[in-house]
Amino acid sequence: MSSMPRMTLLAAVALVALGGVAQAQQASMSFFVTSAGSGKGADLGGLDGADRHCQTLANAAGAAGKTWRAYLSTQAVGTSKAVNAKDRIGPGPWQNAKGVVIAKDVAELHNTNNLNKQTALTEKGELVNGRGDTPNTHDVLTGSQPDGTAFAGDADMTCGNWTKSGAEGAAMLGHHDRLGLDESGPAKSWNSSHATRDNPARLNGGVTRARPC
Repeated sequence: MSSMPRMTLLAAVALVALGGVAQAQQASMSFFVTSAGSGKGADLGGLDGADRHCQTLANAAGAAGKTWRAYLSTQAVGTSKAVNAKDRIGPGPWQNAKGVVIAKDVAELHNTNNLNKQTALTEKGELVNGRGDTPNTHDVLTGSQPDGTAFAGDADMTCGNWTKSGAEGAAMLGHHDRLGLDESGPAKSWNSSHATRDNPARLNGGVTRARPC
């Protein structure tokens, strides 16, 4: 059986609640890479479970009083419609724990944003290992296309809408450091680089790798 890699999420503020209290450094934070995964790979308990995980980490870091959402898409199943990651995170702007602006709005986030290894900090304001570091933990779960929308079709790109782990499903990953095996667009994509395991569909020209959810 394959070992389960550490999977992190991107979290962004969807709403700011009035009267919230936050510590000085994290008071303006509205975007972070989770410092810890769920412990169950991509089995996050669905979107609700993923949001709770992000909220818990943000609260512990002093960024309470805000509504946090995981940057994740889900796919249409039966009568359930797809959910786009870009539609879950509010209008922006977003900035990291150090106050550095990541993007001013949804359009900029999915175009010429300021997301890279130096700015994609955790909720604690810490750097996340990237390509060239040991271990390399630059893969983040998104289940999304480059424009922040969900995948159509039957190919599983969300590990069963974030309910599967191990070798049960596949999910699309991004690279928080914007670095990959080559200089192609997918290799440098923060939200749609490659799938967690081999998939018969070639998606966005991305490189697929044999990894569990």
